[in-house]
Amino acid sequence: MRTGFAGHALAWGRGLAMRALLRRLGVYLLAAWVAITVSFLLPRAVPGNPVAGAIARAQSSGICNSFCVKAIEEQLGFNVHTSLWVQYVQYLGNLVHGNLGFSWSENAQVTSLIVSYLPWTLGLLGVATILSFVIGTLIGVVMAWRRGSWLDWLMPAATFFQAIPYFFLALVLVLIFGETGSLLKWFPSLYGFDIYGVDPGMNLPYIASILGHAVLPALTVILASMGGFILSMRNQMVTTMDEDFVLVARAKGLRTGKVVWYAARNALLPCVSNFSVAISIVVAGQILVEIVFNYPGIGYHLYGALGALDYTLVQGIFVVITLVVLAANLLADVVYVLIDPRARQEA
Repeated sequence: MRTGFAGHALAWGRGLAMRALLRRLGVYLLAAWVAITVSFLLPRAVPGNPVAGAIARAQSSGICNSFCVKAIEEQLGFNVHTSLWVQYVQYLGNLVHGNLGFSWSENAQVTSLIVSYLPWTLGLLGVATILSFVIGTLIGVVMAWRRGSWLDWLMPAATFFQAIPYFFLALVLVLIFGETGSLLKWFPSLYGFDIYGVDPGMNLPYIASILGHAVLPALTVILASMGGFILSMRNQMVTTMDEDFVLVARAKGLRTGKVVWYAARNALLPCVSNFSVAISIVVAGQILVEIVFNYPGIGYHLYGALGALDYTLVQGIFVVITLVVLAANLLADVVYVLIDPRARQEA
């Protein structure tokens, strides 16, 4: 009987978890549709024709007639003679097939361009965000457990780094640690690798150059985002340490490490939930960091596309950034539902 009851309880718990995840998936699908629709409407809401610059450049050569103008509008997906609804349906159809349009400033398909940009951003963003979360959480645990000690002096520093803008911190690090025109001249600070001294490929000089150029951008993201994780974990730990189960564990004489683990495990749940909110802030900050360091990721090329008025490339990058952020948030929600049974009841 006990085995049967346990099996039913396990199946019931799995059903709740699946329903909770399906609800969250529905919310994220709706958010993705809204973001895609906004990315379609924004370029068409600007005054004038967004492809007027491309057409003007083509006509300045003296070989672009009315048929050439129509071909450019069709290629870039901004045909003023086609209704907005038809353009929207065509845009969704192309998006389903992975076609994000054509970039006139880069003279290439937007999809192929983003595929070349994305690994740079994901590599830097993934490593920096995970490190900032792990380091910040551990520091927050220690600060809460040793509250009243000299570690409390870390709180003003954490608050400072949480409030400081990403781009300002990036400029400060360049001035202090950059290879040229700085105080210490420890790390290269421009572009993602040595474009003159190494050949791209799976070779040691190229990999070493990438890692060297990524130190300062990664350090900027870690320092700017770690403060929030420190303060969040410390506050949750301080509250959890006053719970009855922690007091009972202490009274039983359990080892300090085990008591800290019990408290930290329960305090970590709200921090995992806050992690999904922090992802959006970190992504926005990384865009500015890439611009400061000329790091060849999504943010740097988004800035270049805005300067060139390449609306198709801007639109494609916006869609990809939105989908990546939504996917990261969904992954954080999945982890939260799996580790906290209460979330299955609430969802």
